[in-house]
Amino acid sequence: MSTPTREPYRPVYHFTPPANWLNDPNGMVYFQGEYHLFYQYHPGSTLWGPMHWGHAVTTDLVHWRHLPVALYPDELGAIFSGSAVIDWHNTAGFGPETMVAIYTHDIPNAQDQCLATSHDAGRTWEKYAYNPVVLNTIPLRDFRDPKVFWYASNPDVDPAAGHWVLLLVAGDVVLFYTSPDLKQWTQSGSFGAGAGAKGGVWETPELLHLAVDGGAERRWLLVVAVGDGAIAGGSGVQYFVGDFDGHVFTSDNPNDTVLWADYGADFYAPQAWNDPPDDRRIWLAWMSNWAYARETPTTAFRGAMTIPREVALTRTPAGIRLVQRPVVELAMLRSASWRLAPGNIAPPAPGEPSPEQTDRRYPEALECKVTFQCAAAITAQRCGIRFCYAEGVYLEAGIDLARGALFVDRTQVWEVPEHPTLAVVQTAPLASAGDMHHLHIFLDRSSVEVFAGGGQVVITDQIFPRSDDRAPDVTVQLFADGEGVRLVEGVIYALEPAAG
Repeated sequence: MSTPTREPYRPVYHFTPPANWLNDPNGMVYFQGEYHLFYQYHPGSTLWGPMHWGHAVTTDLVHWRHLPVALYPDELGAIFSGSAVIDWHNTAGFGPETMVAIYTHDIPNAQDQCLATSHDAGRTWEKYAYNPVVLNTIPLRDFRDPKVFWYASNPDVDPAAGHWVLLLVAGDVVLFYTSPDLKQWTQSGSFGAGAGAKGGVWETPELLHLAVDGGAERRWLLVVAVGDGAIAGGSGVQYFVGDFDGHVFTSDNPNDTVLWADYGADFYAPQAWNDPPDDRRIWLAWMSNWAYARETPTTAFRGAMTIPREVALTRTPAGIRLVQRPVVELAMLRSASWRLAPGNIAPPAPGEPSPEQTDRRYPEALECKVTFQCAAAITAQRCGIRFCYAEGVYLEAGIDLARGALFVDRTQVWEVPEHPTLAVVQTAPLASAGDMHHLHIFLDRSSVEVFAGGGQVVITDQIFPRSDDRAPDVTVQLFADGEGVRLVEGVIYALEPAAG
């Protein structure tokens, strides 16, 4: 199966399904040289419906190969989100190096957790005869999205000594289970009562053990998607930093500390690959928002994934925080490049629009890296980069110098009129970096991902700049609304297609 590349709003280099509906990434696992991406998929419509697991693989995190649907609904229900592992030590008795999918079976008013196995690197699957393996014993329907991984008691001495860990969400808490064999599970604890954002149901948990600033210190990162009430409106993703003893997670922060993984409106349900090579922790997320996901103006498909991002932790004055950086493999998509001339960014004359600092058209799929320097006697309150599609149709990303914030203004590239409240300026608090500000931006036909603060702050947003007769290029402008901003360096790369 291949993905068309010329449909309106079909991304050039972000992952999309060949056709129809896509949402959460599932079953992320690395095996035999392939990164497997399973995902929530409705093959019969561009609207959400009975969930299947779609399937694709990549060897380089950039170029994808679509494979047939992996898991179909059955008499136990639709196939909701979950994860996949390689049973390296044959703990379940399915055979050495069996790939095991652990997923939620969904029927009206009930959700349970089930298994399926593959002996051919995920190409074909057999569901476990004794499903379900984790029954819902609580009075809540929302009991889903298992994340499973092997917890080694002493990984440096004996990686085979340990147990399986499963975490899932139940309402707005995370429940933890342990198992010796993937089949028999015992609840070991819970987390979340009174903690974090509670605006909507919790979904798709993730738990990662990460180094702090690349050193010997390591902490655990617990990530939970929130169905509503997130920082940018609608759905979003929060995280907690703390400790995990193999049975239960404890947070380093007070219950009222709310940390957001992304300050844009379109980052949801991130999942990291299990068993990554070189211990790199890499994830991607569904690039949409439940507030309007069913109404975005695409045609043959609906739904895309973010670019893959490498995740880590860093120590800040406020505590240990998440860092996300685009994977370095994306550089292989770069084709043409343009260096921007350093110099002062002139503010507009009174009553005049901001002058173009870059007077040329670029392809619509770009990577941009710019560094601004602010003088001591600065009068500008905002500076950044503007992508212009047509007169009055533009996207802005930059620094709100007065507020110390990163911002993305998509109000002029947002054509989903049913949700005007989400056509707003997205902002994110940005820790002081002295007089230098670095932006790393990935622009595609229908999205923008902006990284700042060395990856501590990210804004991900969908954009829909026009629905008919869309030009295949953009004008790029640098802007400042006052004196004192200088471009230190800047480069723009055209990115080649990465469709399957």
